[in-house]
Amino acid sequence: MPRDLSEVLHYFLPEPASEGEAIRETQDARLRRTGSGSRVAPPATLTGPFPSSVLPIIAIPIGDRDVLRAAFTWNVAVEIARLGGRAVVVAPGWEDPSPLWPGAGVGPLGAELLPTSAADLGTLYRVAIDTAVAHAVGARDGGAVLVRVPPAWLRAPADGIALLRWTLLFTSPHATDLLETYGLSKLVLAAHEASQVGVAIHGARSFGEARNAFERLARTTRTHLRRDLLSYGLLVDDLHVYRAIVAQRPIGLVHPQSSAARALADVARMIFDDARGRTVA
Repeated sequence: MPRDLSEVLHYFLPEPASEGEAIRETQDARLRRTGSGSRVAPPATLTGPFPSSVLPIIAIPIGDRDVLRAAFTWNVAVEIARLGGRAVVVAPGWEDPSPLWPGAGVGPLGAELLPTSAADLGTLYRVAIDTAVAHAVGARDGGAVLVRVPPAWLRAPADGIALLRWTLLFTSPHATDLLETYGLSKLVLAAHEASQVGVAIHGARSFGEARNAFERLARTTRTHLRRDLLSYGLLVDDLHVYRAIVAQRPIGLVHPQSSAARALADVARMIFDDARGRTVA
């Protein structure tokens, strides 16, 4: 069952007079609920105590010029680090300077960007595992390794299929983007039938548009692929996102009170919470 996008309804409503702590406490309480309308945990086959010797890995298909989704990925990593987790982004296809990423190395709040020369999914998986093991040392609160996967590599996964065990897709509500996202989920599930595929919606003009987009995608995936998608809510595209991309600085640091920053923090919390309940195959 998908998680309910009503968790992000507050981004389309006026903020209450008591902002800040009250808003975050309400969101945290909503994330802890287990009843109808709350977040749904991954299936039992993908959960369990996560060994301290390795961080969980999440694959994120991002095109060579997809600056927006790369920015979302880096900002999610920064927010995971803000929550106390170890966060590393592994980025193949590196160019210097990169059109997708800020400078390599340790960045804001300890989030790290790690370039790699991996040229196929198998090599990328081995780099991701080495990174997950190395960065687990001292990461008492857990964390995640976020791996940028060139979409073309999904067509020839070879010995890298294990990298796709947990996959995150970003999509807008536009029909062409939803079709592309469905195609990516089909490739992922064809390569790794036990994969959990999560989706975060961005670019919606309203809560209803975001909800309908996810439900349409989830319904199509369930009907044709016999699998459920996991919802990671909504990322708000506003002017602050593009300003932060130009400045190559995290949104949560340069525009901490913006709707975009709060949405990124919530998505990062969902991923961080799920990461602490997963194991690596």
